[in-house]
Amino acid sequence: MARCVTGQISRLYPMVHEKTSDDPSIWASQQTSQKETRNQTIIADFLLMGFSEHPEQQPVLFTLFLGMYLVTLLGNLFIILAIVSDQHLHTPMYFFLANLSFIDTCFTCTIVPKVLSNIQTQHQTISHTGCLLQMYFFMALAMLDDFLLAVMAYDRYVAICLPLHYTTIMCPQRCLLLVATTWLCSNLLAFSLTLQMAQVSFCASHSIPHFFCDLLPLLKLACSDTHTFQLMMFAEAALSGVVPLTCVLVSYAHIMHTILRIPSSGGKHKVFSTCGSHLTVVILFYGTVFLVYFQPSSSYSADTGIVASIVYTMVTPMLNPFIYSLRNKDMKGALWKLFGLGKYCNL
Repeated sequence: MARCVTGQISRLYPMVHEKTSDDPSIWASQQTSQKETRNQTIIADFLLMGFSEHPEQQPVLFTLFLGMYLVTLLGNLFIILAIVSDQHLHTPMYFFLANLSFIDTCFTCTIVPKVLSNIQTQHQTISHTGCLLQMYFFMALAMLDDFLLAVMAYDRYVAICLPLHYTTIMCPQRCLLLVATTWLCSNLLAFSLTLQMAQVSFCASHSIPHFFCDLLPLLKLACSDTHTFQLMMFAEAALSGVVPLTCVLVSYAHIMHTILRIPSSGGKHKVFSTCGSHLTVVILFYGTVFLVYFQPSSSYSADTGIVASIVYTMVTPMLNPFIYSLRNKDMKGALWKLFGLGKYCNL
């Protein structure tokens, strides 16, 4: 009678016997499948935890970042409109400056809207694909900034050290070629790094101690071997950071040598006012970038990285329009005309 009842139960509920099988190989297979599923769930989304440790400060941070974001957008927009609307500013120097303002605008839009959304909604997740896309655009625009600052330094070198050949060397076709080359190189370098990052496995944690998807914080979460990726990252950092900075330093060394040979103090002051703005931006941008990226991932500090990242993702793009316009008489005049206050441009 007991065997009959057992047989009937087996026919009615066959899955119970399969799931409770004592076969060790089947049990191990089920456990492995469950672990793989959990790992896939972990890397489906990341948590951006940059400002989550101090929730009481988030309303202040939201107001501060929103204000900086709006100032950045308006400031760079006014620079672009002033250059486009004033025929006197249709020169290589201002052509490059308009491109820099456009890049700074895109650079800020890649990071800040997501930061504001996370603070406002307390929803700090970002998908794996969204994280890679944000990282790609961030790296491409940052590298583009590097290359363009070097191009602008070269333009100042030609204008000051080779003034008689300036119009020949910096012709419109060459200016377009220089800008197109910077766009191409920066996007190729960023794409190669993003492609490598897409192959990295993340299995330890999905909480990024940063406010956006940056390289070093992501590498801290990797459980696969990232030695090759780090070598590639340092090589590209040298190519997109050290090489442009070397061009800037060499250009300004020649400029300083030429300035010292100018007899009049008025001529020296004019050259200093022209180059001082660009040099200020170079120091501010490269200083924070080198502080963050030219160090091994093992020695990366989250707090230092966050502070430095705020400087070059929010502060520098916000200050650039002011740095380039306040000490530039032509730019101030163009801005006054843009606002319909041309009669005050000589004040």
